[in-house]
Amino acid sequence: MKNIPEQIPRTSGALPRMLGMLVLKVLGWRIDGTFPAQRKFVAAVAPHTSNWDFFIAIAVKLSLGVKIKFLGKHSIFIGPLGWLLKKLGGIPVERSHNHGIVEQVSDAFKQSDSLILGIAPEGTRKKTSRWKSGFIYIAKSANVPIVPMALDYRTKTFVIMPPCYIKHDIDIELNNIIALFDKEMAKYPEQVSGN
Repeated sequence: MKNIPEQIPRTSGALPRMLGMLVLKVLGWRIDGTFPAQRKFVAAVAPHTSNWDFFIAIAVKLSLGVKIKFLGKHSIFIGPLGWLLKKLGGIPVERSHNHGIVEQVSDAFKQSDSLILGIAPEGTRKKTSRWKSGFIYIAKSANVPIVPMALDYRTKTFVIMPPCYIKHDIDIELNNIIALFDKEMAKYPEQVSGN
């Protein structure tokens, strides 16, 4: 991967980077593309059909030494696993009720000097009829771009795409972003969510 722009928030520590690089090497994955020179953006990571997606994305994050936060269902943030997930950048959220997550995350962007938030737009590994649009509402409200990132299991490549700026109707923008992802990239293409 090419040099990471200085605007990208970084983590410290050689050991996590070495661990991330080792995991990617053992699994045979590589990284393609470049981060935008932006301090804040939403990283839309898809397609999401397997628990492996999370482990590969975390290995990418660690190997690059990039500080990326991510949302996860609150029920997994318990005990030692909860501690580890928070150390890795996890933010627990209650998904079964409307707690104003979009507003809370948008406010966090506005109050931060730098913030990269990784989101799986489908919201689940299971096949659903449509992607959730919360990530677009967050980006639009916070006035930050969306950077699509694909897990391509065909070539074992984590692909970082150019940023998308939200300018139009949410449904149009959602369809435009979905069109960037080929369902055959997924570990389980038959589980890719539609729209």
